Amino acid sequence: MDSPPDPKAYAEIVWNIVRQIPPGTVTTYGQIASMIPAPAGVAPEDYTRLAPVWVGKAMNAVSAADTPDIPWQRVINSQGGISLPEGSKVAAEQRARLEREGVMFGKNGRVDLNRYGWDGPNANWLAEHGLLTPKPLKKNDATPQQPRLF
Repeated sequence: MDSPPDPKAYAEIVWNIVRQIPPGTVTTYGQIASMIPAPAGVAPEDYTRLAPVWVGKAMNAVSAADTPDIPWQRVINSQGGISLPEGSKVAAEQRARLEREGVMFGKNGRVDLNRYGWDGPNANWLAEHGLLTPKPLKKNDATPQQPRLF
């Protein structure tokens, strides 16, 4: 399945989520996908695998058109990188927009998701729109301590 059953409706949900991302933060295709319930007729395991690609297609349509009310630049890949072709004009534009918002890239060309990752919309907004709690982007760096025996 190359696209969701109703690509236009799916894209509208994606774009509505993206409009919620505040300046200076980023999210990933997978995090957005995790908020959207699997469409009718799509098995959950298939949806988990396909949904980030579907989100990417929705975002590609927006970045190509440079739709001003959808902050497409705030959506990056799960490694913290820009997924657009390296060296392309649109990839440079995405990076420049993020940097103007205060998002910094490391020497590896990636954004630190622990620092700039978005936690997602608030629970009330999610419920009002029939969406799910997003998967977290931020990793817990606390190393569990081995319990003392004595």
